[in-house]
Amino acid sequence: MTDTALPTYDDVAAAAQRLQGVAHRTPVLQSSTADARLSAHLFFKCENFQRMGAFKFRGAYNALRQFSEAQREGGALAFSSGNHAQAIALSARLLGMPALIVMPEDAPAAKIAATREYGAQVVTYDRFTEDREAISQRLAAERGMILVPPFDHPHVIAGQGTVALELLQEVPDLDYLFVCLGGGGLLSGCLLAARAMAPQCQVIGVEPAAGNDVQQSLRAGRIVRIETPRTIADGAQTQAPGQITFPIIQQGVADIVTATDEQLVEALRFYAERMKIVVEPTGALALAGALHGGLELQGKRVGIVISGGNVDMERYARFLSA
Repeated sequence: MTDTALPTYDDVAAAAQRLQGVAHRTPVLQSSTADARLSAHLFFKCENFQRMGAFKFRGAYNALRQFSEAQREGGALAFSSGNHAQAIALSARLLGMPALIVMPEDAPAAKIAATREYGAQVVTYDRFTEDREAISQRLAAERGMILVPPFDHPHVIAGQGTVALELLQEVPDLDYLFVCLGGGGLLSGCLLAARAMAPQCQVIGVEPAAGNDVQQSLRAGRIVRIETPRTIADGAQTQAPGQITFPIIQQGVADIVTATDEQLVEALRFYAERMKIVVEPTGALALAGALHGGLELQGKRVGIVISGGNVDMERYARFLSA
């Protein structure tokens, strides 16, 4: 398939084969406290236990694994606030190719450090005054590298879809699936898997209230672009859904709800206190949406995607003590 074609479930299944033995098959956890609060049965897909700490490894490796020999020699370039950066850096190292990552200068220090530790070169920019895509395209042209965007790429989307594929293999009879939402790569991939494997399951995207570009786009029936949102969910500070992710979301999502920063902090504290796991703010979107999105979940079987656990410990401590 070409890089502009919409991916399908077959692409998700093929990605699962490429990732077998490379990506972790992350655990599905349950919480009696969460079940009691919502009077439902919740199943948490824990991508905070994925390699490099987030689901992004799946899409990055699936994309780089399909490079030609010539493309591998040039290497991969990406722009990212952190998790896609680390995912491309680690995948490139595993596949023996160079990587260059364009990251915002205010990205969590732990994510910048980890990206460098995986062997990638990092170039920083100001997310509020500079265009990361323009910077990345210029560098890719200058250095002969292949640009792999964080969400709007068919191979990336297919890789991310293996999150839902694995969850639905383990828990096939879900009524709802709540998915963290930034640019829509994870949501799009999960929709492809859910439509094929569990057509009865209603998939709900959850994005920050301060950055509801996908919700606005869905309501308007066209891509709506917003200013860079200011939210603690640094992995979801996108300005618009992608040209590939948006039509997939339009075709399959049941609804998109939002969560405030205060609700994200509440979810982070729940994960820490009740489930004893570290989750980053973006990774808490799905649970916050289930708790506060206004859907009637009583008696339902509900999947919750925890998208990642990469957060600076000092920042994390402030969230928990707030």
